[in-house]
Amino acid sequence: MTGPSAPSPSDASDARFDALVAEAAAVSVDGWDFSWLDGRATEQRPSWGYARAMAGRMADARAALDIQTGGGEVLASAPVLPPLTAATESWPPNIARATALLHPRGAVVVADSDEPPLPFGDHAFDLVVSRHPVATWWAEIARVLAPGGTYLSQEVGPESVFELIEHFLGPRPGTARAARDPQHARAAAEAAGLDVVDLRAERLRVEFLDIGAVVYFLRKVVWMVPGFTVEAYLPQLRTLHRKIESEGPFVAHSARFLIEARKPG
Repeated sequence: MTGPSAPSPSDASDARFDALVAEAAAVSVDGWDFSWLDGRATEQRPSWGYARAMAGRMADARAALDIQTGGGEVLASAPVLPPLTAATESWPPNIARATALLHPRGAVVVADSDEPPLPFGDHAFDLVVSRHPVATWWAEIARVLAPGGTYLSQEVGPESVFELIEHFLGPRPGTARAARDPQHARAAAEAAGLDVVDLRAERLRVEFLDIGAVVYFLRKVVWMVPGFTVEAYLPQLRTLHRKIESEGPFVAHSARFLIEARKPG
């Protein structure tokens, strides 16, 4: 007599795929904390250290605004917050998370649609910051900044993680490739009456070590593959899973730029 045959390599791979995808599809993606990806994905960090730079400016500010704060994690990392600190956020789960994190620090979180106008008066803040804003409303930033005030932001640059995006969506048109150019940000800031005092850009290596990391990332960063669900993109996920298992981590490149602008006065 012979016992049951061992699972074939393809059966074992399919079982791993199902387990990894099910795990990543079930975990919460609230907030802007990516610690779930520890050991499953890596990303180089920009050399300028946005959180450190932001914290330094917070320590010297009297009134500050963090636009599109997410779950408030980056703002909360600043050791010192100004006496008057506000943050805006549009997604209800993030609003609750940011409020719980920032309220004990004396900061208020304002529910906002992420469209102009900002819900604040003219010249309300001497510091405005934002990390990875979906859109930057330069005229509104200029309006709420006090004369002599500073805007500091780290933004997503052009063609960020396009290797992954194009695996799911196919080649992107030229308009998509040209979007989020740092020089466009400079021109828009200057058109709003601000002086750009720093502008730096870098491309950074990103590695996805398993398909669960890809699923989690696309669920969390929803604008990468709009409307992403496991069911809608199951063939592409299976193909990528096999590629990772046979070739090693899937490599992409993120684009980031730092822009700092000041309001004359």
